[in-house]
Amino acid sequence: MLTCGALAAAVLATGFAAQAAAQAKPDPKLVVVISVDQFSANLYAQHRPEFVGGLATLSQGIVYPNGYQSHAFTETCPGHSTLLTGKHPNKTGISANDWYDRATGKTVYCLADPTVTLADDPKGRAVSPANMVATTYGDWLKAVSPGSRVFGVSGKDRGAITMSGHKADGQFWYQPGFGFTTWVAPGQSAQERLKPVAAFNAKLAADLKAHPFTWDYAKASAKRCKALEADYQTGGRQWRAALPIPAATSDADKLRDLYASPYADQATLELAQRLRESYALGDGPQVDLLTVSLSATDFIGHRYGTRGPEMCDQIARLDERLGVFLKSLDKVKGGVLVVLTADHGGADFAERLHDEGYDFERVIGKPWVAKLNAQLRSDLGLAWDPLVADGGIDQIYVVGPDRKTPSLADRARVTAAALALINRDPSVAQAFDSNAIFTMEAAPADASPEELSIAERVRRSAYPGRVGDILIAFKPDRVPATAGATYVSTHGSPWDYDRRVPILFWWKGAAPRERVLPLDTVDIAPTLAAATGLKPPADIDGVCRPLVLGEKC
Repeated sequence: MLTCGALAAAVLATGFAAQAAAQAKPDPKLVVVISVDQFSANLYAQHRPEFVGGLATLSQGIVYPNGYQSHAFTETCPGHSTLLTGKHPNKTGISANDWYDRATGKTVYCLADPTVTLADDPKGRAVSPANMVATTYGDWLKAVSPGSRVFGVSGKDRGAITMSGHKADGQFWYQPGFGFTTWVAPGQSAQERLKPVAAFNAKLAADLKAHPFTWDYAKASAKRCKALEADYQTGGRQWRAALPIPAATSDADKLRDLYASPYADQATLELAQRLRESYALGDGPQVDLLTVSLSATDFIGHRYGTRGPEMCDQIARLDERLGVFLKSLDKVKGGVLVVLTADHGGADFAERLHDEGYDFERVIGKPWVAKLNAQLRSDLGLAWDPLVADGGIDQIYVVGPDRKTPSLADRARVTAAALALINRDPSVAQAFDSNAIFTMEAAPADASPEELSIAERVRRSAYPGRVGDILIAFKPDRVPATAGATYVSTHGSPWDYDRRVPILFWWKGAAPRERVLPLDTVDIAPTLAAATGLKPPADIDGVCRPLVLGEKC
C-alpha cells in the first residue's frame, strides 16, 4: 500500500509526465536563429504587452526573460560571437568591435582580413570569419552533414559572419546604395559570390526607386508612439524626438537615414525569406541553418535612444515584419525551430533619463584619455603619450614612444601609475591590469551570470593579444558616449541594462513556458546541438538546457 507521501509523489510524477508528453518535441529540419541588435530584456519587457505579430508568436514558446551576455564589453561583434559558438569572447577571439595592434600601431576591426575583398567595393573594409578562433553551430553541422546548407544575413557584416561561422554557404549584409554584399577570397569571383542575392538586389533597388522609404508612424502604433514626442538638447544639438524624420538633403545623408530606420530590418528579413525559398532550406532530409541579425534597433538606439517615438515605432514594425517572416516558414516541409535573442542591450540617452529622475552622465572619451596622458607624462617624466584608446575607453593600451609595443618595464610602470589614477576617478567603478585578469581563477562553470563579479565579467571578455592592458568598468550611471547628430546613446558596459537580453525558443507545438532563471547566450548553441543530434566541442563554455520538460540533453 502506498503511503500518503508516496501517493502524492506518484501523482506529481504522473502529472509531470503528462505535461511533458503534451508538449511536442522539436524535430527541426530548419533552425532559424535571429539576433535583434541592441534588443535588451528591458526593451522586450516594455513592449511585450503590445506584441501582436512575430514577437507575440515567439513569446508563446520557451521564454527566458533573463538571458545574459555574461561578459563585460557588451558590443556587437563580441556579443554575436557568443550566440552560436557556445563560448565567451575570451575564447572566440572577438574581444571588442575594434582593438589596437601595437605591432603595427593601427586599430584593427574585429573581422578585418586584408587577404580578401568586398564584392561591392574591392577597396572597402575587407572582412571574413578569420579572426574568430571558435567554430559555430553551423560549422558543427557541416562537419557531420556536408549537405546541410548554412546562410547568414544581416544589416552588418559582423552580424552575418559571426553567427553563420567559417563554413557558411553564404554570408550577406546590407550596404546602402548597393544592396547585400559579401566577402571574396583570392581566386573567387565577386559575381559568383553575389549570385544568391543578385536578383534580390536588383529588385530591392527597383522597388526603392519606385517607392522611396519614408519613415513615419505605422498606423497600428501611431497613437502610443506619438505620445512620446518631446524636444531635447543633446550636446550642442537641439532636436525633436518625433516622426517623420526630416528629409535628408545629401545623398550620403539619405543612405545613412535609410540605414538607421526600420527599412534595414525589412530588407534583411525579405532576403532571409528569399534565401529560404530559393535554396529550399528545411525541405530536405538534412538540417539546415539560417541566421538573421537585425541591425536597425541598434542604429536607431544609438541615434535616437531607446525610449522615444522612434524606437516605439521600430519595435512595432519589427513585430509586424517578423510575423510575415514566420508565416513564410509555414511552407517549410520539415520542422522549424526558431531562436530569438540579442547581442547586447542598451540604455537610453542621458537627457531623457534625467527627465525620469536618473543621474546619468556621459564620459567623453578623447578629453578623458588626454587628461590621463597629460598626468602620466608629468608624473613619470615621459616624452610621449603612453595610453591609446582607439578601440574605446574601456580598453586602454600602453604603448612605447613609437605608439607600438612598450618595453616590459615601461608597460609595468605606466600600467601601475595609470591604474592608480583611474581607480581614483569618480566615474570609474573598477579598473584592472589585464595580466592579472588572465591569471585569475575562473568562476565555477555553474555560476549564475547574475552573480558574477565585475572581474569575472571582464575575464570573459579578455582575449590575449587583442584586449587592452587596462580594462575599465565605468559606474552604471556614467556612460562612455558622444552626443552628436547620429550618436546620442551607446552600450558596452558590464551592467545589466547592457547584459540582459531575452532568449526565446519556439516551434510549432511548443507548450508556452516562462523560465525565469537566468540563461547565458553561450547555452544556445549546445541546446540547439542537442535538439538536432549534434555533439558540440568539449571546450565550450555553454551547457545544454532541455527544451521539453523531463527531457535529458
